[in-house]
Amino acid sequence: MQTLRKILGAGLMISGFTAAVASANTANEGTSKCLFVSSYHKGYAWSDGVERGLRAVLEARCELRQFDMDTKRLKSEDDKKKQAREAKAMIESWSPDIVITADDNAAKYLIQQYYRDAELPFVFSGVNWTVESYGFPYSNVTGMIEVAPIEPMFKRAEEVSPGIRRAFYLGADTLTEKKNLKRFQAASKRLGIELEFVLAGTMEAWMAAYGRAQEHDLIIMGSNAGINDWDPDQVRRFVGGAAQRLSVTNHYWMMPYTMIGITKVAEEQGEWAGKTALRILDGMQPGEIPIVANSRRDIWINPEVLSAAEIRLPRGLKRKAKRVTGFDSNS
Repeated sequence: MQTLRKILGAGLMISGFTAAVASANTANEGTSKCLFVSSYHKGYAWSDGVERGLRAVLEARCELRQFDMDTKRLKSEDDKKKQAREAKAMIESWSPDIVITADDNAAKYLIQQYYRDAELPFVFSGVNWTVESYGFPYSNVTGMIEVAPIEPMFKRAEEVSPGIRRAFYLGADTLTEKKNLKRFQAASKRLGIELEFVLAGTMEAWMAAYGRAQEHDLIIMGSNAGINDWDPDQVRRFVGGAAQRLSVTNHYWMMPYTMIGITKVAEEQGEWAGKTALRILDGMQPGEIPIVANSRRDIWINPEVLSAAEIRLPRGLKRKAKRVTGFDSNS
């Protein structure tokens, strides 16, 4: 059995996705089996960060396998449901001791659909803003929600460009971005800011909207994830020539195109989920562990885009911030 698990961990593939990666050093007899189901794909910056945090905690403690649902690129309802069924099939064939999930689609299409109050424990991460629509917590489910630091971001923007009255939200046409937009609309209303928006399906539509956004006091950069024809180099060149107004983001992978970022830390989600999984494997019940929200954040600046728009930052902000240099953009 030990040899079989190593073979499966090294090579099992499901629907073209890497479905199983095991640590040869920890795949010992009696080791707990942990399955990580990511809603998205390898190469998506947020998912990669969650995975890094999770692996740092779990790889020395359990046999860890991964299934990527790829639902940023496979967008139809049929595709999402199919991917959830394949994840369920892996659960049934491999019989993990615990399942850790990342982001909304795994929560919606896998946990909610098939595992409400089941015996198998789940730890979710990266569910945006609230779990209300999924009915969490269940007796077998706990996790960490993902909350963007919206008002701190607006506060930083006001320090750089006082008197913001009109803002423009620009993101991809995805479920996650629709949820994010609603939160920005609510925050803008509280702050007395008029908010226009575009959720783009293509790079061309995104660039056209970015051009329109220069007529506003502030540009809020949502995620580009889900724009499948995105060309990072082309967009960087375009932004360098078009940027006139202050731009801000809560997504660190958007920093190659954005001036200031007040960003969430993906590794926090993975680390918390991994530590929580270990607590459950050691005997705690998921229902004994409260659902929590993320709390860590980073400050980023992009001197190149700031310089293109001739925008100067307060000295204190420049001192605190990380600088974008050789940044790998999201794919």
